[in-house]
Amino acid sequence: MFECCLSPQEQFIQDQLDGKENHLRNQSAHARAYRILDRISGLTPKVDVQRGRLFTESMRETEGQPLVLRWAKALMHVAKNIEVYIDEDQLLAGRAGAQGRYGILYPELDGDFLDVAIEQLSQREVSPFIVDPEDARIIVEEIAPYWKGKTYHEALAKALPEETLPLTYKPENVLESRYIVNETSSFRSSLQWVHDYEKVLKRGFGGIKKEAQEKLAALDPFSPNDNVQKKPFLEAIILVCDAIILWANRHAEEAARMALSETDPTRKSELEQIAQICRHVPEHPARNFREAMQSQWFTQMFSRLEQKTGTIISNGRMDQYLYPYYKADVEAGVLDEEQAIELFECMWVGMAQFIDLYLSPTGGAFNEGYAHWEAVTIGGQTPDGRDATNDLTYLLLRSKREFPLHYPDLAARIHARSPKRYLWEVAETIKQGSGFPKLINDEEVIPLHLSKGATFDEIYDYAVSGCAEIRMPNRDTYTSGCAYINYAAALEMALYGGRMLKYGDEVIGLPTAEPTRFATWDEFWEAYLAQQINLIKHAFVQQKIIIDLRSRHFATPLGSALHDLCMEHCTDLHQPKIEGGIDLGYFECIGYGTVVDSLATIKKLVFEEKKVGMSELLEALRTNFQGREDLRAMLRNCPSYGNNDPYADEIAKEIDRQSVEFTKKYAKEVGVHLDLRYVPFTSHVPFGKVVSATPNGRLAYTPLSDGSSASQGADVNGPTAILMSNFMSKNYDYRERAARLLNIKFTPGCVADDEGTEKLVSFIKTWCDLRLWHIQFNIINKETLLAAQKNPERYRNLIVRIAGYSAYFCDLSKDLQDDLIARTGHSQV
Repeated sequence: MFECCLSPQEQFIQDQLDGKENHLRNQSAHARAYRILDRISGLTPKVDVQRGRLFTESMRETEGQPLVLRWAKALMHVAKNIEVYIDEDQLLAGRAGAQGRYGILYPELDGDFLDVAIEQLSQREVSPFIVDPEDARIIVEEIAPYWKGKTYHEALAKALPEETLPLTYKPENVLESRYIVNETSSFRSSLQWVHDYEKVLKRGFGGIKKEAQEKLAALDPFSPNDNVQKKPFLEAIILVCDAIILWANRHAEEAARMALSETDPTRKSELEQIAQICRHVPEHPARNFREAMQSQWFTQMFSRLEQKTGTIISNGRMDQYLYPYYKADVEAGVLDEEQAIELFECMWVGMAQFIDLYLSPTGGAFNEGYAHWEAVTIGGQTPDGRDATNDLTYLLLRSKREFPLHYPDLAARIHARSPKRYLWEVAETIKQGSGFPKLINDEEVIPLHLSKGATFDEIYDYAVSGCAEIRMPNRDTYTSGCAYINYAAALEMALYGGRMLKYGDEVIGLPTAEPTRFATWDEFWEAYLAQQINLIKHAFVQQKIIIDLRSRHFATPLGSALHDLCMEHCTDLHQPKIEGGIDLGYFECIGYGTVVDSLATIKKLVFEEKKVGMSELLEALRTNFQGREDLRAMLRNCPSYGNNDPYADEIAKEIDRQSVEFTKKYAKEVGVHLDLRYVPFTSHVPFGKVVSATPNGRLAYTPLSDGSSASQGADVNGPTAILMSNFMSKNYDYRERAARLLNIKFTPGCVADDEGTEKLVSFIKTWCDLRLWHIQFNIINKETLLAAQKNPERYRNLIVRIAGYSAYFCDLSKDLQDDLIARTGHSQV
């Protein structure tokens, strides 16, 4: 490779290249999981049409009935007819599709372009899927035609006002995004979500069904509300409970069938035990750790059959709700750490086979590298405010260190009283170099949500969900996907009178004055703000329409069955308002650092120091700095966000303030906490492809800055300065804010040995003290990334942290690879 300090992940890859065995990745200690993993490694995922075909068949037969009941009937049809598999070596039963790596279809979401997209999937440069010719025929001839004219995406495009549409889609083709005010609700049925898994483990779906039956029997037979709303809802809950129980029993039958022909006595016994367990859970309460794991796995996998949740259904606080079963079995002498690790690894490799399929080109661009966020939350605090770490917390950290897989997405909650051992093991896990765990800060999340109406016990018990967000099971009720706003597009519109070079002479934004007419910085600043606020306005218009539309297109009887408020009021989770719930949504700022740095450059060089004329700057931007490298170098040397520089950070704070002031004033009209967030996934890459050269020296159509991180390479004052810029740019006197995603890249040498771990722990404590929401790390050498880009076949197993998830570096587009390479690799903590 090269001569320098390597992370354990890099050392493992180097040892593979040298033909050596690395004791840190001892395959013999994890033989079962490695055997399963070896069978799927390197496979291009295939499209499985079963869910889409069966769902469509049922929906065709139930037109005119209440949507929630139609959905439950469709799930029963799927449960009865979808093929069931139990993988060789697996200890947990339950798949949502074919064996190997697979993705499934949600035609109710994107059926209007299903037939077009299916032709492109296998040809995609990034995240391709294999489509069997017969399956393609079924999609084009049987599935897609039914959904034409019925999908949510089509309804949304028709409902957008004339002035909002061209900021959202290309007017001539609404299947393509403009990447300016980008709605995200049409490539997912719901925002990220976390179920109350503990409810399933303690009561089973048989108990939930009994509750629904009792409520149904108690309805007033003369009440219009009970007959029209509550009755079909409760019937749907009963039906979906029956569906998942039936599905589990079909797996029990399959396991028993396989056991009859199994010649290996060990595997025969395993299959017989699987059959026994699947007959008991998830219908009945779990009696031990193994049953709890199987019950949870059935629940999350059936959720994937139910709907396309943005970032996949998360796993909640596994170290909390599984701990009583783990503790009891260990104390009884029927379970040890190695057996528990093996069960977790069976779950991890099962997760790795389900690939979240984005048919929309926009959705695919937002989620490069087969993105996934099935977050497992560890640590944090108990509902009564005490530290929550336990033996299972440390076992999950150990599992992540020992097994080289980027599943699950591990998230660690940190608070001011987190134990030293916990912080140490978190830091040691981060040092492995594969980007786990991401960290979420209780000291920011808890008081912020208390201000929004949560109780102490609810928010103390939050779970990480999706990329960087959190959920309070049984209190959160908002599921509508929200807008991503290209703040860099607002900047370009301020430079060109409402135009963007990508889109020619079309005035897309506000027709503000030509910037050469501005005599002062304040005039330019007001022009920028006008463009920014205009885009936010249209995002809120979008969201108002989205909230009104979604309940007519989506239902979630399984998700509703696991939510106390839905059951109490007999209301589907996708309804616009559920009594007693907290509606927490967010709109997204994309290109924050790019815009801050550009505005700081204009303010300093054009208006204060007058070293560059506005006409000169505009000419250089239009020509993408051709022949003006001298000017570009001057621009790149101006004050930049991420360096604890008040000059830039004050502009950053004012951009943030203008955004949160808008949502404070107008979110009430939308009916939710529609707060400001900085979590782009990989959208800063496609959003950058519509933005021409910017005044911070960024070249045209290259990636924008990522999340609340600094612009690529602009953070030159060390990692603590990045934390300080994040702190100084936040408006802590406003509650209208949500997650900020922060990426930090360290060289392995600066965190090496125990001394390096101590430094990393101290850095994490500083982050916690500053009340910053999120942080995640890449511990890697730039040379490794360059070598992997040059010789991808030699670095197939290289895992990197992207945007709230980790992925194989070689599965990413060159643009995103270049973006990761360009980020500053700090050599000192």
